[in-house]
Amino acid sequence: MVQRYIMAIDEGTTSTRAIIFDKKGNKITDAQREFRQYFPNPGWVEHDANEIWNAVLSTIANCFIESGIKPDQIAGIGITNQRETTVIWDKKTGLPIYHAIVWQSRQTEALAQKLQQAGLSEEIHQKTGLLIDPYFSATKIRWILDHVEGAQQRAEKGELLFGTINTWLLWKLTDGEVFATDYTNASRTMLFNINNLQWDDDILQKLNIPKQMLPEVKPNSAIYGYTRPYHFYGSAVPIAGMAGDQQSALFGQMAFEPGMVKNTYGTGAFVVMNTGQEIKLSENNLLTTIAYGINDQIYYALEGSIYVAGSALQWLRDSLKLIASAPESYQAALDSTNNDEVYLVPAFTGLGAPYWDAEARGAIFGLTRGTTRNDLIKATLQAIAYQSRDVLDTMQADTGTTIPLLKVDGGAANNDYLLQFQADISNTPVQRANDLETTALGAAFLAGLAVGYWKDIAEIKEDYTEGKVFKPQMAEQRRQQLYAGWQQAVAATRSYKPQQ
Repeated sequence: MVQRYIMAIDEGTTSTRAIIFDKKGNKITDAQREFRQYFPNPGWVEHDANEIWNAVLSTIANCFIESGIKPDQIAGIGITNQRETTVIWDKKTGLPIYHAIVWQSRQTEALAQKLQQAGLSEEIHQKTGLLIDPYFSATKIRWILDHVEGAQQRAEKGELLFGTINTWLLWKLTDGEVFATDYTNASRTMLFNINNLQWDDDILQKLNIPKQMLPEVKPNSAIYGYTRPYHFYGSAVPIAGMAGDQQSALFGQMAFEPGMVKNTYGTGAFVVMNTGQEIKLSENNLLTTIAYGINDQIYYALEGSIYVAGSALQWLRDSLKLIASAPESYQAALDSTNNDEVYLVPAFTGLGAPYWDAEARGAIFGLTRGTTRNDLIKATLQAIAYQSRDVLDTMQADTGTTIPLLKVDGGAANNDYLLQFQADISNTPVQRANDLETTALGAAFLAGLAVGYWKDIAEIKEDYTEGKVFKPQMAEQRRQQLYAGWQQAVAATRSYKPQQ
């Protein structure tokens, strides 16, 4: 018999990857390609959707070249993606009418404020589980329709299509035959009613967004369509799984039971708690979102989104030149001899959960003449953990439950100093995924289940290996002292407002 595999396309914020997995969930090969980030104005972040498409094609090709695996050996493709990032393109030509506006971008801040001032906050929270914020796709769609000449009229005529990146890639891979999205990505647009699983007509009307622009919404594990053979080296392969990156990581971390929590330390950090088949609206500024839809069942989640995590290390590397590579931060943190009095609040694009302060800007506190490079690097790692604790505490307050274990993944999860400090400051054991490819693995699992590559979730669990656990070691008084300092630093950061 010919060996069969599953391919995952993991389209992130700064790079695209294609990964091929075998039946045991082992990575056979992968390829990665970075793409350009556009910053046309302060706080704005954009991508060229065609550059992303080209990166997908090249990484797929490299996987086949490096591994020798043939395209017809791929049983199914799963797509996972940076969420909320918004593309609008011409239905006939397939050309985007504007750059993709990235989830991080704050260029729609004024639009979000208008919606808040119009008194829509409670309606949007009840229907979508989200807070009004530039983060989500709705204001990004409205911005593009407002700023590209003739776009509103063309959208009303049915000439334009909207999608998050998964929809864009599905449309391209099927050469325009399939225009669809999945429950998780739809639930991040601020246009999707998570109660009745429909695009919400009232919200669409209030934002003047034509419904015909929006894709069909499908479960996360389903055959969406097939690759056109000329995009996949002669093979028509089913695209059978799709999920936004954080929900995909939740699935890849085997967090299938209510109360299970994962944190992905990527460009940002994203803490997600499975709340089961119950919609749990946060009273403390967390998001309620769809975790995944599978086997005619919908599972929900609470999420806290932290805008800056791994990107703070990139800032140390690229802007401040304090490190040559992210792994250097581990030894630098160990070499720091200060008493943890330096606090860095990395609000480079505002503060996310649980503050949702779009006007906040980054700040450093506690500097002395003796502060060193190592102290700043350590404070940056600690900031990732402090922000994560903010969200974990909020989740526990919302649900009335204690989190017994935090499952973690993402690039910065390789840093033992960060994970030990996370366990210490949160007073919660932290378990690093044995394989940090959990985001791609989640998409692969969803696709494999849809095509029968794996029979069911129980079969997937059989080959799952638990990773290393970091246990809290810090004294309680010390923990409280350090966290109180962090809270003071955040309050001081928020009190400063940049001059307009």
